[in-house]
Amino acid sequence: MLIDSHCHLASHKFEASELDDLIARATQADVRAMVSLATCLEDIDANLTIADTYQNVGVCLGIHPCDVHNAPDDAVDVISPLTSDSRVVGIGETGLDYYHPAPDGWEEEAFRQRQRDFLEQHFLLAKRSGHGVVIHTRDRSGCQSFEDALEIYQRHASEVRALFHCFIGTHENALRVLALGGLVSFGGVTTFKTARDVLEVAMRLPRGTFLLETDSPYLAPVPFRGKRNEPAYVRHTAECIAAARGEALDDLLAHCGQATLDFFPKLREKMEG
Repeated sequence: MLIDSHCHLASHKFEASELDDLIARATQADVRAMVSLATCLEDIDANLTIADTYQNVGVCLGIHPCDVHNAPDDAVDVISPLTSDSRVVGIGETGLDYYHPAPDGWEEEAFRQRQRDFLEQHFLLAKRSGHGVVIHTRDRSGCQSFEDALEIYQRHASEVRALFHCFIGTHENALRVLALGGLVSFGGVTTFKTARDVLEVAMRLPRGTFLLETDSPYLAPVPFRGKRNEPAYVRHTAECIAAARGEALDDLLAHCGQATLDFFPKLREKMEG
């Protein structure tokens, strides 16, 4: 089953008027379901409305690390009552972003600490709600955001499962996530000629330990690199990874699809109505 496990259908890069065509193109590409993630309080309603309209779209709710300075201190508490909604399948997108500089008026370490505090709160919310957590990490160099996120995950791994999305780290770091019971997901970057090391990680991981995603409207795979991404394009990533693994495409889709539904069990319920 081909599933786009991470997209942003409420992004300003997608006009509401084109969503019917966007979902239709995904269906034509045999994409059976999509998970659309909120990144701030302001786009929650739009995501929930989309999930109302399309039975094969589930929603995750969270505050993106690049938006924690705009969010009120009680943002996660605001999200909490919504986690029991049948349209909600997970918590996120949350995480740590050390790539972008601190916004005006913020010192770097204070901004990073606020991200870590919010990530901790998302894990506690996931524990209360029974959902998994979708994590973003990004660094300008090195992997400190990953290390800090993994340290926080370790404190909650016995009760909460985490998905490190758009994974571009090393094989060893992927195994550290898996050892805690978590998963990683791969997007269009795996198709880039300049990212052969990422594809090699996808080649080496065991069946059932990784998911497929687009992160659309960002990071479109080859042959659409540099253009706006969309859920239909997850098929190109799947084909690239299957070929690199020497695996039949249907087999890859079967174990990636099952891993996705295991991580987002509420997505299966929503698909089935």
